[in-house]
Amino acid sequence: MADVIHETKSRMNKTIESFSRDLAAIRTGHANANLLERVNVEYYGVPTPIQQLAGISVPEARLLVVQPYDKSSIDNVLKAINAANLGVNPTSDGTVIRISVPALTEERRKELVKDAKKEAENAKVAIRNVRRDSNEDLKKQEKNGDISEDDLRNQTEQVQKITDDFIKKIDELTVQKENDILEV
Repeated sequence: MADVIHETKSRMNKTIESFSRDLAAIRTGHANANLLERVNVEYYGVPTPIQQLAGISVPEARLLVVQPYDKSSIDNVLKAINAANLGVNPTSDGTVIRISVPALTEERRKELVKDAKKEAENAKVAIRNVRRDSNEDLKKQEKNGDISEDDLRNQTEQVQKITDDFIKKIDELTVQKENDILEV
């Protein structure tokens, strides 16, 4: 029984981590190095995360500076950023890439809030799927005679409490991201 609860918490924590990464990829109108987190650069024939090929800094509120460690890869980095469709226009001076993050319009802010809510709903579905799997495992244990009916009910209630806690975390992260997006 303890294994099922431990596994449930572990899987739900991974869902929260994934959700947090997804939220970080939604831009808020402020420059943030997480904006480039999912950008992979073709480097000697291998797709490589941009963080491994370049230093990323935020010198101003609306400016990202990407400085490739290998100057010969600057064109590949520039192509990868353009291909990522981030809604930004990178420029290069041959040694560094500057990415000006444009201010968001009210309409675009509302779209981004919708995107954040959609990601939140996907994360909640994933949490509920973990709950379902855990409850099925507990029912199998009860059917096999490994746990009693009372234990099944108690463990199912505990899984539900854990689920409620994680859903609440998702809601809190979503509200925080919405506030970041809507902040002018």
